[in-house]
Amino acid sequence: MSLFFKISLFFFYFFFVISSSPLEYNHPLESLTLFELTQVTNIVKNSYFPLNVTFHYVGLNEPNKQLVLSWLSSTHHPALPRDAIVITRIDQKTHEIIVDLSSVSILSDKIYNGHGYPMLTLQEQTAADELPLSYPPFISSIKKRRLKLKEVVCQGFAVGWYGEKRKSTNRMVKVMCYYLDGTVNLYMRPIEGITITVLLDQMIIVSYIDRLIVPVPKANGTDYMGSKRRRSSHESNSIKIVQPDGPSFTLDDGNTVRWGDWKFHVAYDIRAGMIISLASIFDAEKEEFRSVMYRGFVSEVFVPYMDLTEEWYYRTYFDAGEYGFGLCAVELEASKDCPENAKFIDGYFISQDGTPGKMPNVICIFERYAGDIMWRHTELAIPGKVIRKVRPEVSLVVRMVSTVGNYDYITDYEFKQSGTIKVTVGLTGLLEVRGSIYTHNDQIKEDVYGTLIAENTLGAYHDHFFTYHLDLDVDGHENSFVKNNLKTRRVINKSSPRKSYWTVVSETAETESDARIQLGSSRGALEMVVVNPNKKTEVGNEIGYCLIPGGSATSPLLKDNDYPQIRGGFTKYNVWVTPYNKSEKWAGGLYTDQSHGDDTLAIWSLRDREIKNKDIVLWYTFGVHHVPKQEDFPIMPTLSTGFELKPTNFFQHNPVL
Repeated sequence: MSLFFKISLFFFYFFFVISSSPLEYNHPLESLTLFELTQVTNIVKNSYFPLNVTFHYVGLNEPNKQLVLSWLSSTHHPALPRDAIVITRIDQKTHEIIVDLSSVSILSDKIYNGHGYPMLTLQEQTAADELPLSYPPFISSIKKRRLKLKEVVCQGFAVGWYGEKRKSTNRMVKVMCYYLDGTVNLYMRPIEGITITVLLDQMIIVSYIDRLIVPVPKANGTDYMGSKRRRSSHESNSIKIVQPDGPSFTLDDGNTVRWGDWKFHVAYDIRAGMIISLASIFDAEKEEFRSVMYRGFVSEVFVPYMDLTEEWYYRTYFDAGEYGFGLCAVELEASKDCPENAKFIDGYFISQDGTPGKMPNVICIFERYAGDIMWRHTELAIPGKVIRKVRPEVSLVVRMVSTVGNYDYITDYEFKQSGTIKVTVGLTGLLEVRGSIYTHNDQIKEDVYGTLIAENTLGAYHDHFFTYHLDLDVDGHENSFVKNNLKTRRVINKSSPRKSYWTVVSETAETESDARIQLGSSRGALEMVVVNPNKKTEVGNEIGYCLIPGGSATSPLLKDNDYPQIRGGFTKYNVWVTPYNKSEKWAGGLYTDQSHGDDTLAIWSLRDREIKNKDIVLWYTFGVHHVPKQEDFPIMPTLSTGFELKPTNFFQHNPVL
């Protein structure tokens, strides 16, 4: 360690750390605070002075799971290590650094030499987007199209990987440009035929191709900002949610939530976005909290487009690993994004140059009542009596909205009094469209890879695959994965007038390969349950939680050897189960940009490790094949999909009675 670095750390520690309020946190899984992010910046920059350091990811390096569980069961909550994982680019090399915030020191620094690069930063994306606007060949192309340069905006896209054997030595994006001039809906007015390649570390244009001119779609009918709600045949009155006594949940300084019988922790991460941890539910009969989920978050969002043209073929996005699902989160607005009774949580991040920043109101929490029924029954079979009992469904929702380019993703965790956790993703925002010569379907005689949704406007076919990392700890961390196969049986020996029936044949997965499931295949009906084989109910059933798909358990249609699918190989199966491994968090790999698919969930699982009666992680992928429709133009109504985690013999009886 250099003398300069020692002196710098001395002054930083005594004049910044000690003179500031002491390091305080209430929970070992709490996101890094603004104070801690400032520490990280100073420690890393001082260590590498005078080299230029760019920060691509900074997040909590969570303590070992056993330490957290011990902390949770302790009455005095001892302080646990606070470490940060920092991914930087220094001298065009990727560094993976672990910073110990307690000792204000670097614990490890590893240079990554494999395939792939870290997340793109907002600052370098902005810089790349601006380069064409002062690039003479591009200015000439705009003039040739008789467009106004001042009305042009550009956006860069990750380039992917298409079989190159050698490791790419350049981080790059390809830039696409759009035309405003009468609308804010830039995505509906693409300037086609131009491909601009930008090297990010050098921030220069290295390739420029202008291969054809295509009409820019008209601005008319594309603007959603000035639109007013269409007058319907019968106007509806406004609806207002009021809680006169205030919300019935509590949110402490460490972002631990208590509501009804539920208790869980909420955190923010620039890659995963919203993270739910240590979810447990109080069992009134046992008079104790029982664990359900240690940690749950979006691991990856894979969005491959089907357009094969020169300007489009590379658009196969990994929204978490390339752009940051949390980095793209937006401020939520009360009474619009979230109801008036919501409480909000801020997020904190480090920008490319190390400046800490605050993302206000990035997560909201609120109670929901939509007129739904939790349970009911009307009994008419007792002579002379009508017995009726109804219980309304009130739930607690934790929400984040991430705007990744043209799409807005609304992610919800909904906690129900019955013990169910419902996870929903709503897709809205704007389609990504290609400009076209066609104005009517009758003119199209070729495969155009999309739907003609307006004149000169093709909505490209594409997929959305959401992969969730669900570390379920069902009443303890030693669990098994059980497939309850619903099998049809024929009636034999004329034992019944019936010809057939179905029954349940249970199969406990021994290794990872036993647990891979592609839903919708020919295997028939299936119930998927994570059980605790070491605990049973009073009548002898294994305690469990069931994964219930929400109707959109989509599987990929691309060939296994297609390069985007190699990188997104984790979507081949809807369900994977792996033994818990702290380092296995990102289904698409830690370094996703230009990755080769050699560090993904699909690769880890080839080890076929034992998962029976182990600490296991359930990975679930769902999504949609999106065939654009005219109703998606100029802005999409929200399309929702998701899944539920439902108690299965977890309680002795209905827990809401």
